Amino acid sequence: MSQSNYAVGKESAPLSTTMIIRRNFEDQLSELQEDLLRLGRFVEEAHGKAMDSLAHGDLTLAKQVIADDDIADDMTFGIQTRATQLLALQQPMARDLRFVASCLKIVIDLERIGDHACDIGKVTRSLAGQGRPPAELPRLSGLARKMVGDALQSFVQHDARQAIQVARDDDAVDDLCEEVQRDMIDLMRAESSRVEHATRYLLVARSLERVADHATNIAEQVYYVETGEMRNLAREEHNHALLSSLGVEEDEWRRIQGQKSDNSL
Repeated sequence: MSQSNYAVGKESAPLSTTMIIRRNFEDQLSELQEDLLRLGRFVEEAHGKAMDSLAHGDLTLAKQVIADDDIADDMTFGIQTRATQLLALQQPMARDLRFVASCLKIVIDLERIGDHACDIGKVTRSLAGQGRPPAELPRLSGLARKMVGDALQSFVQHDARQAIQVARDDDAVDDLCEEVQRDMIDLMRAESSRVEHATRYLLVARSLERVADHATNIAEQVYYVETGEMRNLAREEHNHALLSSLGVEEDEWRRIQGQKSDNSL
């Protein structure tokens, strides 16, 4: 749809050059966001396909996931190029600058999530359909994938609160990953013939844990864009949960955080 060069008001008047440039810049920001979300959806789907290939020993699907990693890499390069050009040519300020700079970081996390999907596909290929993965792995995958989806949603909705929740959810992934690690180590001790399988599943668990970590990184960037504050949300929420388990009240926790922020100034 073509845009008119006239504003609607009591009297139609030509848009100023500054307004036209601003509108063009906003369109470019929207395109950058759409490109980033397109990559996000792509690597989310790759993650789901990788886990499906592992669950069913589907070597054809695993091969597709591995091949598709090149597509994610190309999309990443395109986003980096667009964002860099915006920084150089438009010289954004304030929130716009935070947005473009954060896109350059978020795209790397999304690309890494695609890499981990590729790694899981390679595990499927190495196992060649021998046995089924432990039940905890699909649960772990579900948690990690939800975090990615929620982080992207917080990005679209400009929702700092949801970004905090994503960081809070990381503890559940870490706990389940540790459970998988204990189970696989026990399996290797009990059945020497399953050492290779258990080792491969440990690699998958580690990949899923890293996917959740990248989702947390994205959430932290969303929080920064929306608030202007750079915070380690994962560490803060982990400490909050720990202190809560020890009986420290919410207000006291927030007071401690406020003091830490003041001291950092």
